[in-house]
Amino acid sequence: MSSNAQPISTSDQDATEQVVETPPSEPKPASELSREQTTPKRPKGDKQPPKPPKKTLFERAEAFVSKLSTRNKFWNRVCSMIWLPYAYRSGITMSGNDNTYRATLPFRRFNKNWYNAMAGAALLGNSEIAGGNYVFSVCGGDYTVVCKQLEYKFLRPCHGPAEYRMTPLDDIHALVESGEEFNISIRMDIVQVLVPMSEQRLAEEVDDAGSGAPKPKRVGRCTATFHVTPKSHHKAKKQRGTQKK
Repeated sequence: MSSNAQPISTSDQDATEQVVETPPSEPKPASELSREQTTPKRPKGDKQPPKPPKKTLFERAEAFVSKLSTRNKFWNRVCSMIWLPYAYRSGITMSGNDNTYRATLPFRRFNKNWYNAMAGAALLGNSEIAGGNYVFSVCGGDYTVVCKQLEYKFLRPCHGPAEYRMTPLDDIHALVESGEEFNISIRMDIVQVLVPMSEQRLAEEVDDAGSGAPKPKRVGRCTATFHVTPKSHHKAKKQRGTQKK
């Protein structure tokens, strides 16, 4: 018996197959969508950074006093009287804002030599204090500041109050944000502050007395390098030392 059935082509089989459609998924709530958009996806194996250790009462008190010492001149003098007796006796004061920072060394008997000029030791010693206070005011109480190198060039005698004008040679704010220890170099131009004096003395104390307004003369230039370390690094190093014992 002959059969009239013909073979079905592959195209006909595809046409006859039924397409199974998956039911549409339910829409996600708006709260979940907003949470997914705001929360960044963390790659697999990426661990969250450890939380910083909780500060002790002494560490919190130390940070508070450190911040208080840079608030104004009064608290700076009070803290200097306790922890920086040389700075307190010399009478150096700090002033400035976000863009400029200056320190003024008064022309008093404690800072003079027997020529009735500002002593070189006073100018040199207060350079470390002025530069260190500037770095400390930027870093805050969570860092320790130690002077590593100090270079001072005496240009001429100083017969009046001296002013230290600080200029960081690196981006100190970016270094602080990194959270690591670093070295920072500060250039200080030391100028004599003009005070009322006779015309003859004024002509001798300025760079160019005949050009109109008197200009303060530069009596020295200093470059100081400070090593800045987070206090948390000191604490971690101390803990490692106790564990080895």
